[in-house]
Amino acid sequence: MVPTVPVSVDLVVLTVRSQALCALVWRRDHPPYTGCWALSGGFIKLDEDLPAAAERVLAERAGLPGAPVHLEQLQTYGYPDRDPRERVVSVAYLGLAPDLPASTEAHMSWRAVAELTEMAFDHRRIMLDGIERARAKLEYTSLGAAFCPPEFTVADLRRVYEIVWGRPLDPRNFHRKVTKAEGFLLPTSHTTTRDGGRPAKLYRRGPAELLHPPMLRSLKE
Repeated sequence: MVPTVPVSVDLVVLTVRSQALCALVWRRDHPPYTGCWALSGGFIKLDEDLPAAAERVLAERAGLPGAPVHLEQLQTYGYPDRDPRERVVSVAYLGLAPDLPASTEAHMSWRAVAELTEMAFDHRRIMLDGIERARAKLEYTSLGAAFCPPEFTVADLRRVYEIVWGRPLDPRNFHRKVTKAEGFLLPTSHTTTRDGGRPAKLYRRGPAELLHPPMLRSLKE
């Protein structure tokens, strides 16, 4: 007899809200782990592909239908004791987006990742893996702009890097690096004074997917 193992999809959805890196979570109201924060997730359907399941969970369970979320597969978690009820394999997806609205589901909540010190199941481990993936992708890809609105300043982008990486960056060095990275930022004809001072140029995300040169965290700013 071939053993059957349920497969679920769990979402690590990250955004920047109120100058903090936040994850979309809900507080469990039933065993196991009653009262603990958990990621949104759900079991895949027999006729459903994994990316389709992730999109469905994002819309139905996370309560973000139609939201401009960048979704990518993060990792598979399958060790035997991750769920005390039964053996469950989870395929985690990482979602990144700019300042997202509140979820349409009343039980879902945006929480600063620094507050999520205890979570249900292995969800804290999954969340931390997602955060590290996001931090690494900001080094080598243009995904940092996915946290920004369609038009943004270099200072807006720098704040994203500072919040996700968890450390301050030198403004001049950062400006030089992002504007010299091929195809990362495209200037618009617009400016803004929302931060005060002189008008700042507005940019939009360019066509580059990989950054050349990269924005390495190991480099001193």
